[in-house]
Amino acid sequence: KCVRTNSRILHHIGKVILGAGFSLFFSFVVIFMLDKRYNYKERDMYWQKFWIDQKVFAFDEKSDKPIYSIDTPPPTISGLMHVGHAFGYMQHDFIARYHRMKGENIFYPFGTDDNGLPTQRLIQKMKKVRAVDLGRDKFTKLCLDTLKKELRPKYIFGWQTTGLSCDWNIRYSTIDKHSRRLSQKSFIELYKMGRAYRKKAPAIFCTECRTAISQVELKDIEIESNFNDIVFKADGKDLIIATTRPELLPAAVAVFYNPKDKRYKNLKNKKAKVPIFDFEVPIFEDDRVDIEVGTGAVMCCTFGDQTDMEWQKAFGLPIKQAIGMDGKMTEIAGEYSGMKVLAAREKILQDFKNKNLLKNQKKIKHVVNVHERCDKEVEYINSKQWFIKYLDLRDKMLEWGRQLNWHPKYMRNRYENWVNGLAWDWCISRQIYFGIPFPIWYCESCGRIILADKEELPVDPLIDKPPVEKCPKCKKNKFVPEKDIINTWATSSLTPQIAAALVDKKLYNKIFPMSLRPQGQDIITFWLFNTIVKSQLHEHKMPWKDVIINGWGLDKHGKKMSKSKGNIVEPDKVYEKYGVDAFRFWAGSAALGSNHAFKDEEVATGKRVVTKLWNAAKFCMSHLEKFEQDKDVQLEPVDKWILSRLANTIETATEKFENYGYSAALDATERFFWHDFADRYMEFVKYRLYGEDEKSKESARQTLYICFLNILKLYAPILSHVTEEIYQTFFKKFLDERSVHVCAWPKAEKNWKASEKFLKEFELVLKLIDEIKKYKSENGLSMGKEIENYKFQSPNFKKLSEEDLRFVKQVMRVKNVRY
Repeated sequence: KCVRTNSRILHHIGKVILGAGFSLFFSFVVIFMLDKRYNYKERDMYWQKFWIDQKVFAFDEKSDKPIYSIDTPPPTISGLMHVGHAFGYMQHDFIARYHRMKGENIFYPFGTDDNGLPTQRLIQKMKKVRAVDLGRDKFTKLCLDTLKKELRPKYIFGWQTTGLSCDWNIRYSTIDKHSRRLSQKSFIELYKMGRAYRKKAPAIFCTECRTAISQVELKDIEIESNFNDIVFKADGKDLIIATTRPELLPAAVAVFYNPKDKRYKNLKNKKAKVPIFDFEVPIFEDDRVDIEVGTGAVMCCTFGDQTDMEWQKAFGLPIKQAIGMDGKMTEIAGEYSGMKVLAAREKILQDFKNKNLLKNQKKIKHVVNVHERCDKEVEYINSKQWFIKYLDLRDKMLEWGRQLNWHPKYMRNRYENWVNGLAWDWCISRQIYFGIPFPIWYCESCGRIILADKEELPVDPLIDKPPVEKCPKCKKNKFVPEKDIINTWATSSLTPQIAAALVDKKLYNKIFPMSLRPQGQDIITFWLFNTIVKSQLHEHKMPWKDVIINGWGLDKHGKKMSKSKGNIVEPDKVYEKYGVDAFRFWAGSAALGSNHAFKDEEVATGKRVVTKLWNAAKFCMSHLEKFEQDKDVQLEPVDKWILSRLANTIETATEKFENYGYSAALDATERFFWHDFADRYMEFVKYRLYGEDEKSKESARQTLYICFLNILKLYAPILSHVTEEIYQTFFKKFLDERSVHVCAWPKAEKNWKASEKFLKEFELVLKLIDEIKKYKSENGLSMGKEIENYKFQSPNFKKLSEEDLRFVKQVMRVKNVRY
């Protein structure tokens, strides 16, 4: 550290003591200043702390620079972080760092999603308690305390180790007071505009989590089951109906067949007797019945699926509930009452067999809906729930999606498929203990809804009193608090507004709508869709300009990582083995939207890049003693060639970054650094750097400085730590910016671009060099071995000038080159 900080003193000592031998001394000092290898185990964390302590990435509320705002995804605090998570977040960090270097004022907050059922399940497991035993108030306090003291600090630190360039002083959680207030305010506004409504209706219900859920929280899984042919009676004859769910028979309300099915024409408007339960149901025609599935006759139960609900409504059928919210059979199931669903299914089928009412069983695989939180099959239960009305907005939703700039473009298809497939209004009420309460009370006498006063938000109706003493409708003074909790997605869908309101209010309309929403492909239907809906309903505008959708970081077998599968890889173990930048390189090598399998050998490639960059830095710095920039230096052809290649690389990388093509920008940088600069230019100029021609040496030094500084900047968004180390060690004294990450993004000078004629001619020089390299290699000669003569075969090389040939001879150590 002492040597690093006092390099200028060492310069002076070298000059005084060694005089002409100063060059060798300076080279030694530079090598000493930069360790043999980049010590990522110490320096990665050092620079992360430096960035935070020095507020390098702080949003400047007083700046007049254009604002680039990012709606950072708040990761779920209840999940174990793995490399699949870090993979996606690093990709939008690349974008943030690029725009910061472009000179924009970056609004890049960090939030945590620690609201609702996932946190409730985690705390119950951690603390070995049941929310139902503690009650909502005590359990909520336990959750908030555990989040604050045990979970959130450690979790945020884990994200800081990825090198994210967020402003860590602009933070929120989806359960903090600020978020609770905005979530409840959103509900009140939606209620007043007639969008939020409460009614008793069939709702998707998870009996495992004991709460209603929305369509967006469903996922499909394939399971093995049985198609059971069961004997009903109709018109004195057997009527065979196939079903996978015989436990729903107590809730049967009708039998349907397709009007085109001639087998059942004689049964129209007659009755069918339900076996074992011994009651009759009407028989109807409907073209929604698939003649080819099962026997062509189906039972309608309330409720087995969406079609059952459509039939119940269309035909005015009664509602019968066979399965309760606890996942057990209700009293209408008779002797099966109180049994769990699967147990009841087995018992009913056994009874059918005993009574010869089960004609056939066939093994099948079919897709069922499960709750994405617990992977348990859902039921459709008639209950009072709160909904957001939005099915009437389908056409507008499609239009809203088309207003966004999607990256990759094909991801918009997933959004549109979701909108076109919507079958329900959004159910936002949850029967859980931890989360944001609905800000409402009900008049005990007449049921009138009493909304909280916006100025008093956030409120908890179980604790706080309503804003009125008497019901405005019936004048009674007793009120019942709403016990349900607002679904966490109804809060997460407000993240642009939550984040934008964290700073000076005057800046809100400059931050919102935001520039960018980065997110995973798996939550297009969750987070992205609902955020658009909320933004349009509240703000009448899109929440962002651009959206980027990252792919998944997969395990080495190409499977999505999951704790339950036991295939997760923890980032800190990868950082310990390879360094953060090596991992960031792996994340940056995947194109936006593509899935990327985690393989050690690919991360090891990133580590080799870091080492190569480090060694190149040592070489360059060792030859830049007493360096001063001089734009008027006389460049040699090879200098012009490399600067032209640099200009092209900068243009390519800039164009790719502008369109979120960070991987293509990295690829262009890689090709220039490895092939053009390290393999060619660094080797080509060694004889000049060690030679006596001062003019030639100086032009090489000037070019070396320009190239490597720009290489450093081009790599900086991805290889964030090692580029900072090199910059601080040497380049800072020339640019005087406190970090490489606030230096200006590379911009090619006009005079760097060489003519096509020159480049074509110099390409011939490179071909001759490659030919001589091949000759030496095939003859077992080292590249540094001097040879007397080399005869080239191609007459094309005769076009080379004497200056070109002299350059080839010096680079390849050949005394004579001739045809």
